[in-house]
This record gives sequence, structure tokens and C-alpha cells, in this order.
Amino acid sequence: MQRIPGRGEGRKRGGQAARRRLRRSPHPLRLGGGGGGGTMPRDNMASLIQRVARQARVTFRPPGANNNSSAGGGGSGAGGNGGPRFVENLQRLQQLLNEVRAEDLRLVPRGPSAVPGPVQPPVSYMHICETESFSMGVFVLRAGACIPLHDHPGMNGLLKVLYGTLRIACFDPLGAPADGPGPGNNGGGGGRRSACESSTAAAAASPSRPASSSSRRRQRALLRSHQLYTPASSPCLLSPHADNLHQIDAVGGPAAFLDILAPPYDPEHGRDCHYYRLLDGQSLPPPGPADQLGLPKEVWLLETPQAADFWCGGEPYPGPQVSP
Repeated sequence: MQRIPGRGEGRKRGGQAARRRLRRSPHPLRLGGGGGGGTMPRDNMASLIQRVARQARVTFRPPGANNNSSAGGGGSGAGGNGGPRFVENLQRLQQLLNEVRAEDLRLVPRGPSAVPGPVQPPVSYMHICETESFSMGVFVLRAGACIPLHDHPGMNGLLKVLYGTLRIACFDPLGAPADGPGPGNNGGGGGRRSACESSTAAAAASPSRPASSSSRRRQRALLRSHQLYTPASSPCLLSPHADNLHQIDAVGGPAAFLDILAPPYDPEHGRDCHYYRLLDGQSLPPPGPADQLGLPKEVWLLETPQAADFWCGGEPYPGPQVSP
């Protein structure tokens, strides 16, 4: 929404090369068409995505790591808890992302590329690059597709719309997840399901029955925003403690966004992806300004398995080569 593992097929939870933004199971980067052609990038754009990658490396490099990149000095821990230098580097990264357009990555508006078989993925992922400190790639969503409500444990992230319109709901986690029903809730499990963001095809959910809602973890959260993003919008940010859970929907047609996660998903280091939905009796307000929606607002979430009808395919990245 990660997160893309390997180069085969898998789901959205941890990471291996390709985008661990989903799970460590492989992501089908070889599936689908080349996704490209069309408008050529602006003259100076062949180096723009390279500059974005280098700035991401500087911004999210581990504490104490040496970095001789010309993108700028300083840096901070990948956890985003650094001081003024981290803020400065993050602002520079946001500025560069603001300049990126679909044509700079040789993308034309469309949905995910077709794959063999009768069932097509609602979302596909193009892996651009990945290091130990960050991953970068493009998610392509078909019209009406949803990347479900999920978290990014201990991670920072930036999302920049390349084409289309996304509806994004952002939540802050409030404390650690807990077992049992939340206050003021009877523990029911069947409320409205929040959107889905996941990662690979074959990994789409096992047919086994999920655990009862009473045995799943509840997460207290703060709904901070629910708004529309377009290519003219500034990047949507997340940090370990603010806007760390989000749900992403494509509205009015196909959409695509450039995605940076720092560090990538990695279950072995406690950065696995967890899916949630709003508990019974709760629903998202229509998108709009936070003050008009009465936000922020406290809500309770229920952890769920990855939805059986959601997965993410993989396809080749058609844009300029990147070496972070």
C-alpha cells in the first residue's frame, strides 16, 4: 500500500526483495505487461527518481552509519526518532516526491496488468529498489480496488499519488493491541470491514476458518483523517506513532502511487503486517476536512486475517534505473 517480497507471489507482510511491503512471501514481479510506453519523461526526470532514492537512503540510514551520498549530510535512525537533521532530510525527501509525476516513471494511467487465468489481481506492485533501511516501489490499483486497513510496526512511510484519486483513512495506534472486546463493545465480530492493502496473489488467504472475533486482538486507535489524494496533493506521511495504520481506496477509476517504507517489512525483526477492521457499530465518515468531520476521533479496531478476495500481483517497473 510495503513490502513486496521475492519475485514470485506472496502476500503483504514483511519483506524480501521486491517490496517487503507485503509479506515475506514472493511478489509476482514478473507477472503482467510491461506497464509502460506512452509519454516520455521530462528531460531532467531520468535522474529525479534516482535523487529520491538517494535522499531516502540519507534520510532513513541507520544511526551511526556513514553515508557519502551527495544528497545531503546527516540522517537519522530509520525509526524516525532523530532530531533536526532528520526533519530537514525528511522535508527534502518530501520536496523531491512532490516533483515526481507518472510520466517520470514512464507510466500511463491504467489498472494492473492482466495475468494468466480468469481472476485478475485488484492491485499490482512494481519493485524499484530496496535496501536494509528502505524500500521503494509503485502500487497500481484498478478502479474500486481497496488496500485494506493495516499497520506498519516501527516504520516511517511516504505515499505520493502518480495518477487517479485515492481515498485514504489514517489512524494513530493508541497503546499496544489487547485481547478481548474493547470498552463499550459487546465483542461482536461482524461489523463493516475496513479497506484492504495486501500483497501477493497465491498467498490470498487460506480457506481455513479464522479464529472467532472474541479471540482476536483489539487495537485502540485514533482516526485522524479521511481524505482524497490526487497527483496535485502533497505526499501522505506515516511514522511509528502517527498515521501508522491506513486504508487506501481507488475512487473514480484506476490509480497508482509511489510508496517508500523505512525500514521495509520484516517479520524476523518484529515488522510484520497486521490487518484490521472497525469494530461493530463504527464506520468511516465521508472524506473531507478533519475539523468538519469531528476528527480526530477514538475508535476500536479488530485484527483480522488478510481478506480472501484481496491480493497483489507483480509486474516490471518500466521507469529509469535506480541504484540507491
